[in-house]
Amino acid sequence: MTAQSHEIYRSSNGDRWVLIWDSDERQGIVRHEPALASGGQITETPMNEFLARSGTSPQNQALEALLEEMGEG
Repeated sequence: MTAQSHEIYRSSNGDRWVLIWDSDERQGIVRHEPALASGGQITETPMNEFLARSGTSPQNQALEALLEEMGEG
């Protein structure tokens, strides 16, 4: 597995979304890292599931733009 990570989006409150991309499998996982102040837990969601459920959110739009840049969109 050849994995690369790409920051997708960082919100004004410090939440961060990162794409973990497996170039061999051409699949991705989206890792949500909540701001420390929120006390939340890191979650990982399969990329297709993330895109389906996050609609037109800024992080969804940023992921779609990144995939387009990578030639995967």
